[in-house]
Amino acid sequence: DRYCIDILHQIQAVRAALTKVESAVLKDHAACCVAEAIASGDEAEQREKFTELVDLFEKVQR
Repeated sequence: DRYCIDILHQIQAVRAALTKVESAVLKDHAACCVAEAIASGDEAEQREKFTELVDLFEKVQR
C-alpha cells in the first residue's frame, strides 16, 4: 500500500504538469489560429475563434 500523502503529491504534480501543457497549447492556439483569423479579415472566422476562447474560459471557471 502507498501512503495517501504520497499519492496526493503525485496527483498535484500531474495537475501542475497538465496546467503547463494547457497553457502551452492555449498560447500556440492564440499565436497561430487566432492570429490567422484576425489577419484573414474574415469576421465570421474571427467571431468563431473568439467564441471558442470565451467558451473555454467559461468552462475553466466552473
